[in-house]
Amino acid sequence: MRTLYLRNVPDDVGERLERLAAREGMSLSAFAARELANISRRADNAALLAALPALDVDPASIVRALEEGRAER
Repeated sequence: MRTLYLRNVPDDVGERLERLAAREGMSLSAFAARELANISRRADNAALLAALPALDVDPASIVRALEEGRAER
């Protein structure tokens, strides 16, 4: 595991992170590590989406179908 040290974190950001960590019963370090792990996974999203086959489906038609299905309920 790596150890990261963050410098120049604005006070308001640090205070918010501390409140969020406390709300979840976590240390600030554990909370920050979890959030950084979640954020880092998003970097792979573009590559994953680019690897999907093109299906030539109009996104607007999908949205319309979803809205129609919800309206039937």
